[in-house]
Amino acid sequence: MTADAATREIWSLLGMEAEALAALSLTGAEPALPSSFALGTAARATVAASALAAARIHELRGGPRQAVTVDMRHAATDFHSEHWLTFDGQSRGDGWDRIAGLHRCGDGRYVRLHTNFPHHREGVLRLLGCGYDRAEVTAALQSWTAIGFEDAAAASGLCVTAARDFAEWDAHPNGKAVQAEPLIGFERLDDAPPRPLPPAAARPLAGLRVLDLTRVIAGPVASRTLAAHGAEVLRITAPHLFNPLPLEIDTSRGKRSAQLDLRDPAARETLEGLIAEADVFIQGYRQGALAGHGFGPERIAALRPGIVQVSLCAYGFSGPWATRRGFDSLTQTASGMNLAEAAAAGESVPRALPVQALDHASGYLLAAGALAGLARRAGQGGSWHVRVSLARTGHWIRGLGRLADGFAAPAPERAMVADLLEVSESGFGRLEAVRHPGRLAVTPPFWALPSVPPGTHPARWG
Repeated sequence: MTADAATREIWSLLGMEAEALAALSLTGAEPALPSSFALGTAARATVAASALAAARIHELRGGPRQAVTVDMRHAATDFHSEHWLTFDGQSRGDGWDRIAGLHRCGDGRYVRLHTNFPHHREGVLRLLGCGYDRAEVTAALQSWTAIGFEDAAAASGLCVTAARDFAEWDAHPNGKAVQAEPLIGFERLDDAPPRPLPPAAARPLAGLRVLDLTRVIAGPVASRTLAAHGAEVLRITAPHLFNPLPLEIDTSRGKRSAQLDLRDPAARETLEGLIAEADVFIQGYRQGALAGHGFGPERIAALRPGIVQVSLCAYGFSGPWATRRGFDSLTQTASGMNLAEAAAAGESVPRALPVQALDHASGYLLAAGALAGLARRAGQGGSWHVRVSLARTGHWIRGLGRLADGFAAPAPERAMVADLLEVSESGFGRLEAVRHPGRLAVTPPFWALPSVPPGTHPARWG
């Protein structure tokens, strides 16, 4: 599928006016990254959908129609934004734990461990009964089958998947469920009256408030995108919730950052007040986690009739894995992408994609879905729930087709992307990071606020 066709497909799923596509210009060509998958196409199409949606919201508010341009090289570079980040001239590494990644089990099959979060790492070591050493972990896994360890880890709330090929995933109950779900799901929660968009402003999303309860990459990319177009984004985390520092810094640009521990009744009351004044509520916790604190979709809609809720999960919303914890790398492995990538490269060991494409693509789909939800509540009324999953995004990327010459693309080096980086001051020091890749001719995106440490701001709207 071409990037033009991929963007049209997303735009149709959003339910936005087809004539708006005339304002879109897409440049660049595959292969953009060294992969057999059309990752440049996925990057450009998802960025374009979010950028065009922001321009459309601006137009609906009375702003002028404007040209939107997305270059494939820039979008593909942004899909690895965490890699290019430096602060005070230094990179802080890739954030991967030393036992994370692939290990071969006793049956000859591979599992991928995600142990970047300390409590996930401790749980894996406890389950294996071994020390914090990569060789010890691999040795301990010789007494397990890959599927057996995947199941045992899931039962303990840990983050592990076995490597499957496409055929095995397609036959798996969860693989079947994912394929039956929409790429971007929209659910109307109630009959709240239409809520008009604010009057025209200098930026597309100025005056719109976004509550961001996300971590890692996909959800934070969504809210970072909305901030780039002028939304007021308030990020809510808690002192006990871990987030890798490079990701924290890269994805917090443009946001205010507060902390609330929802185990505390006073914190829950504060969040209720914030929801009552929000336009968009983005959350990336596994299904049921926030509902356990009293913030399920219906409750949020009752607190703020007309709110647009945006939810992310790893493995889809309807299958047997719907409540499992997961990440991009695990979803790639479970769904067949890593074995397919290895086969294309003539390798036998599962091969990860060169970027966290499921995360970044899902982030831009979440942002586009949020904006389509705002358009729906203005025109149709209702509170809306928008849903995106990493696994369904991966299935969509798979459907874009494969590249015979994909590995001919060079692995990007810093000198090759230097023109796409910008320098800014932040609460972490002087940053160099990727500029936002969706260009709007009249209202170019930018982040008005610097990235700051968690808890820098009070938990209230500005």
